[in-house]
Amino acid sequence: MEEVTEGVNNLAITETHKKNRIQVSNTKKPLFFYVNLAKRYMQLHNEVELSALGMAIATVVTVAEILKNNGLAVEKKITTSTVDVKDDSRSRPMQKAKIEIVLGKTDNFDELMAAAAEEREAAAANKAE
Repeated sequence: MEEVTEGVNNLAITETHKKNRIQVSNTKKPLFFYVNLAKRYMQLHNEVELSALGMAIATVVTVAEILKNNGLAVEKKITTSTVDVKDDSRSRPMQKAKIEIVLGKTDNFDELMAAAAEEREAAAANKAE
């Protein structure tokens, strides 16, 4: 286990990886994991970039719409493209659809997040009684 940790710590992160990018999968994590992660990224970086390939595109769009409908985010940029994905079982690469959505904080983002935190604390206090 120590070798794995050491290997991860020694990895060189390339500049193409953005600190505020979330690469969404439709199989690995539940939807609201990505919603909550995007909120945290927006708190830290003021904007978040959601990225997905293929079938996960629907998940990215849903996450973006939840954040927008709750008044937490505004759309800054949407980019669609296709990328070549190598598949070991095939000799030639497959084309997959890709989407990137950049969301920024709304003017009242911080107030909404503070109100939600107060509600959670009140609910926890009521549960403890």
